[in-house]
Order: sequence, then structure tokens, then C-alpha cells
Amino acid sequence: MPHTYDLTASGKNNIRLEKEIVDLLIARMKFVLTPLIVFATLVLLFVLERLFPLRKNTRALVGRLLVNFSISALAFLVAALLVRPTAQATLHWTNVKTFGVVHLVPLPASLEFTLSFLLMDLAFYYWHIANHRVPFLWRFHNVHHIDPDLDVSTGFRFHFGEVAMSTAFRIVQVSLIGLSGWAFAVYEVVFQANTLFHHSNLRLPIRFERWLNKALVTPRMHGIHHSQVQRENNSNFGVVFPWWDRFHRTLGLNIAQAKIVIGIAGYSQPDDNQLRNALLMPFRKQRDYWRRSDGTIVKRTESPSPRPPSYLAE
Repeated sequence: MPHTYDLTASGKNNIRLEKEIVDLLIARMKFVLTPLIVFATLVLLFVLERLFPLRKNTRALVGRLLVNFSISALAFLVAALLVRPTAQATLHWTNVKTFGVVHLVPLPASLEFTLSFLLMDLAFYYWHIANHRVPFLWRFHNVHHIDPDLDVSTGFRFHFGEVAMSTAFRIVQVSLIGLSGWAFAVYEVVFQANTLFHHSNLRLPIRFERWLNKALVTPRMHGIHHSQVQRENNSNFGVVFPWWDRFHRTLGLNIAQAKIVIGIAGYSQPDDNQLRNALLMPFRKQRDYWRRSDGTIVKRTESPSPRPPSYLAE
């Protein structure tokens, strides 16, 4: 009997040790690896998009960078104070209670990780659609879209109000999925890195990007989403994977980048993208988003590529 007790105790100690190792890895991912990977991705893409631009810039770079990084800094502050602690607390609760979709049926660790990753990305697809189709949410998300050019600096340009409201979404997302801390940490770094990538103004060889776009949201795909044409703006909502747009029929790839005007027509005046006006915009009376100051509505008069919407145009 004592020998049996020792084995049981040894097993518990091994489980405890494994959990401590995983917790340590997650902590390092959160506080060291993720910021380093994201920062390195930002710098690399910033350099590459200067060397190989996809679209021509319409505004001075320095002024845009000051606005974008200021808005992003406020967004990161709110995320650090509100969103991240709430998500971590929800993550802890779901793991203690074994609550969530991935706990409904016992799964191998690799399959549970894969399912968690896919469900996290699918949830962000729905959240992105909600930010476009719910008028109150769109007031805030529009601050992201009024940037008159699209590059890697746009990637984290989200109004602090939108970030604060995403706290409620994060509670629902994390609790319903019930993913592990490791799956959450890995998805977060991929999510942030690919957000920077698909917002970048990096011109990839078209054949390579068509191949890559089978698996990831890419710059040309997301560039169409930032078009001033309403129909194009309401397409391509994916964050990491493009499959959700294909499945939900919100995919539109057959618009050439040279034909795209970035931004929101109703907020395309130079003053609209000043920091003060951008931050106050959600709280002011809203204009017609799709009508220019001269009263014209932005439409695509010429036919898009004769190729189907699922074929990425150059």
C-alpha cells in the first residue's frame, strides 16, 4: 500500500510540474515572446512596404503615423487595463470549470488545440461583421476605416471605445470556446501578426499571394475591405483565415488594387483624419458614410475583373 501511495503522489507531482511548465511558457509568451514577435513583424513590414509598395500613398506619411500611433497607443492602454485582464480571468474560469465547446467531448490535445484556434478566428469574423452592421459599433469602428491610406500602421488603429466594448465580446468568445491558456496565447500572437500583415501595403508577387491567400488573409484581400465603395467595404471580414468569407459568401477578391480608393467617402477630408476629430468622431452626429462632400456616392462604374469573386485580382 505505501508503494501505491508513492506512485500516486509521484503522478500528481508530475502533473503539477507539467502545469507549472505550461504556465511558465504561457507567461513568457504573453510578456516576452508575443510583444517581441509583434514588434519585429511591425518593423519588418514597415521596411518592406517602403521598398515594395502595393498602392500609392495619397497623404504625407509622417502625419499619418503620428495619428495612427497615437490612436493605437490609447487602444493598447485600454486593452492592457480592461480587455486583457478580463480575458485572462474568463480563461481561468473556463479552465477551472471545464466550461466551453471544446470540453463537450473528450478530445486529443492536438485536436482540441486546432478546434480552439479555428473557433477563435471564426468568432473574430462574426465580431468584425457586427462592427460593420450594428450602427452603434460602426461609429467606433469607422475610425479605423477613415485612414486615407492603408499600411501596417493602420493595423492597430482602433478607437479606444471599440476596444473597450470588445471586452464583452471577449468574455463571450473565451467562455463559449473554453480554450486552454496555451491555445489562447498562440492564437493571440498569430492574430496580431496577421492583422499587421494583411493591413500592410506590401506588394507580394501575385502568383505567390494567390497561393498564400488560400490559407491566410493577405494585403490585397484586405485592401478591398478598406475600399470607399460600400459593397467592397462589406466584404472580406476574415482576420487570419479567408475560409469564413468563402463559406459565408462575403468574399470579394476580383478588384484590382489600382482601382481602389482607401477610406470612407463621407470622412475623406484632410481634417477628418486629425487626431482630435478622429477620437471625437463616434460621439458626433454621423454623416452619410458613402457620400462625398460634393454629394456624390462612390460607386464602381466599371466592371470588376471578368474572373469570379474568388479569384484574387492584381
